[in-house]
Amino acid sequence: MIVTVGRRRLALLALLAATAALYLWDLGASGWANPFYSAAVQAGATSWKAFFFGSSDAANAITVDKTPASLWPMALTARIFGVNAWSVLVPQALMGVASVATLHAAVRRSLGRTPASAGPALLAGAALAVTPVAALMFRFNNPDALLVLMLTLAAYALVRAQEHGATRWLVLCGAFVGLGFLAKMMQAFLVVPVFALVYLVTAPVPPVRRLWQLLAAGAAMLVAGGWWVAVVALVPESARPYIGGSQNNSVLELALGYNGLGRLNGNEVGGLGNLDQDAGWARMFGAANGGQISWLLPAALVLLVAGLWATRRAARTDALRAGLLTWGGWLLLTAAVFSLMRGIYHEYYTVALAPAVAATVGLGTAALWERRRAVPAVVVLAATVAVTVLWAFVLLGRTPGWNPWLRPAVLIAGVGAAVVLASVHYLKLPGRAAAVSGVVAAGVALAAPTAYAVDTVRTPHTGAIVTAGPRASAGPGRFGGPRDGTAARVGGRPPAGRLAPPPGGDGARNLRGPRGQGGRGPGGRGPGGLLNATAPGAEVTRALKENAGAYTWVAAAVGSNNAAGYQLATGLPVMAVGGFNGTDPAPSLERFKELVRAGRVHYFIAGGDNVMRRAGSGSDAAQKISEWVTATFPTRTVGGVTLHDLTQG
Repeated sequence: MIVTVGRRRLALLALLAATAALYLWDLGASGWANPFYSAAVQAGATSWKAFFFGSSDAANAITVDKTPASLWPMALTARIFGVNAWSVLVPQALMGVASVATLHAAVRRSLGRTPASAGPALLAGAALAVTPVAALMFRFNNPDALLVLMLTLAAYALVRAQEHGATRWLVLCGAFVGLGFLAKMMQAFLVVPVFALVYLVTAPVPPVRRLWQLLAAGAAMLVAGGWWVAVVALVPESARPYIGGSQNNSVLELALGYNGLGRLNGNEVGGLGNLDQDAGWARMFGAANGGQISWLLPAALVLLVAGLWATRRAARTDALRAGLLTWGGWLLLTAAVFSLMRGIYHEYYTVALAPAVAATVGLGTAALWERRRAVPAVVVLAATVAVTVLWAFVLLGRTPGWNPWLRPAVLIAGVGAAVVLASVHYLKLPGRAAAVSGVVAAGVALAAPTAYAVDTVRTPHTGAIVTAGPRASAGPGRFGGPRDGTAARVGGRPPAGRLAPPPGGDGARNLRGPRGQGGRGPGGRGPGGLLNATAPGAEVTRALKENAGAYTWVAAAVGSNNAAGYQLATGLPVMAVGGFNGTDPAPSLERFKELVRAGRVHYFIAGGDNVMRRAGSGSDAAQKISEWVTATFPTRTVGGVTLHDLTQG
């Protein structure tokens, strides 16, 4: 037993070490990754006020369009180690490792922490680690990494609460969900109905106790997620930055509107148009999302149904069935919302499904493997492997020019593994041989997503919208690109040798790369350049730094991404007029005139003033400011950038 325990721990350490290597490998190649959030990290590393509110700049003109919890770990490391790509991205990678460890622990607990639980738990952890969209987002500085970690911790706490009806663990579950809200607002609450219903049905305590425990967990969730909202609501508007993403300087409007119901029904005031062309029940399997998340999705659905059937006669409090309901419910509800939402949707959102898919696969496999001597169980296991490799064959066919040998290899090896699994019952294989066949089948099933994950890690990603896997067309339809991949889809990445330069490099270039990183490629329909950030050359950087101490903001620019590149290059506050989209009424024209008269803004950087004409919603304050500046102040061109000197005229 001692040796067995040692081997289990060694296997877990190997999994976590491999995950860390995957997520940390050449991490700095992506530079600032999403400059919008990197600029906010820089601001938070400079100003504690900007840190608390999540301001885009250290002078606290406006916040990012999210709650700030995801920025806090990065800003703290930036304060310690300086503002650079590694200090921004390493916390994200470590959150990925922590998520894998937490998922492994949760699956083991649902299986009773027996020696037989080690294999399925390792399978679940490995499946999460190599999911392509997870390999992307745990190496990127969007809020999704912290959201996934908090929800995975919440599910683990729920599993612990289900074991003995422990109130403290259920309260902790609610607190983790609340912290998830502070990472990405309303998306965190998608798991709440599932978690509450599962605990209400499966907890081993009397019904009345279950009800008041759920009320206590709900209170913990409100406190953990609501304290920051309450503070912001109580602070006078004059003493804090404008709440980016809202039209009325309200964090509640941001949470319930732009980042809440607006994402579901498409009614997002201040957004840049809905991206719901592929909304429907097949969205998770479609050309845009399939390579991100769906590799094991058919297997998860099959194993969820089979696992629930296998445990149908178990006690109400059965831990395995409760685990299947927890993770399977998370998977089904979140996937349904993502599939049908009519508002702004991006493929990388699907990382929120990765823990649920992985855990469901691990638990479902365990339920059937325990019954492998029965014909139905072994047949379903074999069929699951076959379905998985067949679907991988389809997904790999969407990138025909990328490692073409992998497609037939996965299919042939997968069919062979499925045949061996189907023969376990009839061949009466000894335990060790049967276990080896299971490990081989799992390895074959994970081969294709692992290859996509490795490609994701090897390729730098920059911009506001990114995708995982080899660069290829999403096919005709949503993005209008040809199937051969000559037109970049959303999140297409710069080819080798064309990565955007670090701030301060020569030449004004686009951080998104030459083919639409962070926007739409040829034939696309998105907002294009608005989602990009400029890396200014040395000449314009010197101009902005000139006599910088005399000004609160060395420059102002329409849109947070437009301002972010200049701020990261100079290390000085640059006002993001209109917030992320340029559609927030912050500042108003009159307020901007006051700041200019007071000599607090040096330059206005031309460009981005066509936002309102594209958006058709939200405030036109940024457009009015741009028109006033153009009509009032002289220009000078520095390093190809047009600057209006607001101290002249």
